[in-house]
Amino acid sequence: MEIRRARTVAELTAAEGLFDGPAREEWATRFLAAAGHLMLIAYVDGVPAGMVSGVEMCHPDKGTEMCLYELSVAEPHRRRGIGRELTRVLADEARGRGCYGMWVGVDTDNEAALATYASAGAVDEGVFTMRGWALPTEGGAGPAAAH
Repeated sequence: MEIRRARTVAELTAAEGLFDGPAREEWATRFLAAAGHLMLIAYVDGVPAGMVSGVEMCHPDKGTEMCLYELSVAEPHRRRGIGRELTRVLADEARGRGCYGMWVGVDTDNEAALATYASAGAVDEGVFTMRGWALPTEGGAGPAAAH
C-alpha cells in the first residue's frame, strides 16, 4: 500500500468510487485550490483503495485544528488497516502543519468507524450532537440536493 496526497483533478476523479457520488471537475478543482484542504489516497497495486480528506479549521482563540472530514475504504480492502493508516497519516500531516489537535464527527452506531478511529489513537470526548442546514444552491446541485 502507498499513501499519497492528491494534487490533481485526475487523481480525485480516479478515486471517485470511494466517494458518496461522482466527482465533479469544478468541485475537485475548488477543493484542490482551497488552502487547508487535503485528500490522501491509499493505493493498492496502483488502484485507489481508500481515502481520507481533512480540512484545517482556525479560530482566533484556539489556533488551528484538523477536521477529518471523510474516510472511505473500498469494500474489498476493508479490515486490512488501510483506514487506520490513512487516519494516522492525516494526523501526522496535521501535526506537521502546526495543528493542536484533530477531530472527527461519527455516528454513534458506526462500529467500524469507531473501531478504526480508536485503533488510530482517537479518544471519545463525550456526547456529540450535530445539527445541519440544507442550503439551497443555484441549480439545486450539491450534497444537500442529494438527501
